[in-house]
Amino acid sequence: MSSNQLSSGNLIADRRTEYAHMLATEGDHAAAADLMRQALELVPDWAAGWFRLADYEEKSGRKEAAVEALRKVLGLNPEDIFGASLKLTFLGSAPADGQPPSQHVERLFDDYADRFDVSLVDKLGYNVPETLTALLEEHIGEARIAHLVDLGCGTGLFGARIRARTDYLEGYDLSTNMLAKAADKHVYDHLGQADLFLPPETSGLFDAKATHRATLVSATDVFLYLGNLDSILVLVTELLSPGGIFAFSTEDAGDNGDVVLRPSLRYAHSRDYIRRRCAEFGLTVLADRETIIRNDGGKPLSGMLFLTRKPA
Repeated sequence: MSSNQLSSGNLIADRRTEYAHMLATEGDHAAAADLMRQALELVPDWAAGWFRLADYEEKSGRKEAAVEALRKVLGLNPEDIFGASLKLTFLGSAPADGQPPSQHVERLFDDYADRFDVSLVDKLGYNVPETLTALLEEHIGEARIAHLVDLGCGTGLFGARIRARTDYLEGYDLSTNMLAKAADKHVYDHLGQADLFLPPETSGLFDAKATHRATLVSATDVFLYLGNLDSILVLVTELLSPGGIFAFSTEDAGDNGDVVLRPSLRYAHSRDYIRRRCAEFGLTVLADRETIIRNDGGKPLSGMLFLTRKPA
C-alpha cells in the first residue's frame, strides 16, 4: 500500500475516516481527531491520514499535536505532495524559505483541472486575465505582441484573452492536466511542462528554445505559490528580450509584511517588496494597480497588477 494514497486500503480505517469527516463538518474537530487517531492505529503508514489528522488537531486548538502529525506526513512522504512543509511554516514550526514543494503544486492543480474554469471564473468571479489585459492595453495600445510566454498558463484563460493580438504564444505549466485543458482551447502555438521553482537550465523552458526570445512574459496568479521570487525573476530576465515587458498579478499583503503566508497556504506580497525585487533584477515598474482578484470565502480578495520592463 502506498503511503501517498488518499484511501487507507483498510475498510475499518476508511469508515472511521468518513465519520471523522462528518464530525469535522459539524464543527467537532476534537472528536474528529480522536477518530482519525483510531484509524491511524490500523494504518500507521498512511500519509494522507496523518495530514487529515493534522488539520483536525489544528482546528481543535492542539497546535503541537498538529505539528507532530505533519512531521509524520513528511517522514512518510518526503516529496511532500500534501504540502505539509508549507503548513509547518504557517504554524511557525519550519523555516520560511518561500519555496513550496513542486509535487504538491502539481498535484493540487492536476486535481483541480476539470473544474478549474467553472469554479474560478463562474463561482469566484476571477477576472485577472481581463484586468491585466486592460492594463497592458493602456500602455502598448493596439501594438501587436510578437512573442508571448505565458508562465503558469493553467487552462489558458489569459492566453485565450490575449491570443488575437499575439503572433506567437507559448504556455507553460507544472500540471499536465491543466496543460491538457489549455490544449483544448487551441489558442497556443506551443505548450510545455515547466517547473518555475527550478533554475533556468532545469526548468524546462529552454529545451531547444532560445533565451531572450519573448517580447512579453505573463504570470497570472503565479506569485501566489512563490514566497521567494528569485526563481521566477531569474527565469523572466532570461526569457525577455531587451525592452520586453513582464506582466503579472499577486495577492496584496497590505501592511502585514513583505511576504505573508496565509491560511490558504498562498503567498501575498506587499507593493514595496515587489518594486524592490523587480529593481534588483533590473526590471522597471511601468504601472501597478490595486484590484479585486476574486472572491475568497465569500469576501473580495485584494490583489495587485504589475507591468514591468526590461531595459533596452
